[in-house]
Amino acid sequence: MIQLDNLTKVFDTPKGAVVAADHISMKVPSGEICILLGPSGCGKTTTLKMINRIVTPTSGKVFINGEDTTDLNTQDLRRNIGYVIQQIGLFPNMTIEENITVVPKLLGWNKARYKERARELMAMIAMEPDAFLKRFPSELSGGQQQRIGVARALAADPPVMLMDEPFGAIDPINRAVIQDEFLKMQQELKKTIMFVSHDIDEAIKMGDRVAVFREGKLVQYSSPDDLLAAPKNAFVESFLGEDRALKRLNLVKVDEVVSDEIATVKPGDTLETALARIDDYGYQNAILMVNDQRQPVGLITRAKARTTKGYCRDHFENVPATVTLEDDLRKVASLMFAQDATWLPCVDDEGRVCGQITQRAMTHHLGSRFRAREAASRNPDSAVKE
Repeated sequence: MIQLDNLTKVFDTPKGAVVAADHISMKVPSGEICILLGPSGCGKTTTLKMINRIVTPTSGKVFINGEDTTDLNTQDLRRNIGYVIQQIGLFPNMTIEENITVVPKLLGWNKARYKERARELMAMIAMEPDAFLKRFPSELSGGQQQRIGVARALAADPPVMLMDEPFGAIDPINRAVIQDEFLKMQQELKKTIMFVSHDIDEAIKMGDRVAVFREGKLVQYSSPDDLLAAPKNAFVESFLGEDRALKRLNLVKVDEVVSDEIATVKPGDTLETALARIDDYGYQNAILMVNDQRQPVGLITRAKARTTKGYCRDHFENVPATVTLEDDLRKVASLMFAQDATWLPCVDDEGRVCGQITQRAMTHHLGSRFRAREAASRNPDSAVKE
């Protein structure tokens, strides 16, 4: 756990004192990622650098796993905190292996141990050890160098990691890949991480919690979903943008919205039966046809069922798309728009239909928090639940 207790930094300048970080207090639970978010000059990087004393606090305290770091030796403190920066900072005259093993060597690890650790980390960041360990940073792409920077920060297995816009200089495609790989590693490693970003989408994707800064002050500290659904003030609302409801699509999984009520027909059913079931589910323009294993095999449209006689197996269309319980609503919305669909079937790991998700259910779910907030603002003394 990382705890900041009234952490403050005042810089003396020719024009007078400048408060870069103003009594910042917050806790990051063990194993979570906290994103420090805000416009340039808001104090987020200064706050991060005070944790490992690259910037010396003017006042306040930093606790790591309950231990007050005030009196710790600075070098010992830093060796137990992984640090990744946007500029990467690899030593150009060292091989990749030498870069990764810098801190383990300083900690007195034996040669066999730190060499094995380097190979483990290369595999973890999806880079072949035999192909890359003996190369120099100049022989790697920017994205590859950034991965090595992350590996170096993890080398001594520190409980805490600090990351200062680590993926900001990478092109969007590689940045998304590295973000995904890092999140997979985090699921296994469970490091406690503070991560500076200026990218709202990155903060929502990467963070368990988000801290929004403005002019040296911590304005709001909450989960990404709470931040998007209930911004604390006009500044946060403006900073997040008018599309913040759409940004929540990334945070909600299908299993939170799916309905297990879905009408189906079998290939041997008549089109008359299909039409009757479509009418029972009045808002649908088609019905799903499933096989004996309850796997989707086609769609019977209302138009076809109304104007044609015969059996479903002879008059079906292809299923445009399916979703799984683990998919997020952003993927669902994209599929719906691409297919001009108002609902999609949901399947389990065996491909069997387990329900459906509709545009109506998605909009209701996303809007419920906003409606609750508006109701609470009109009547603060009442508790509104959706």
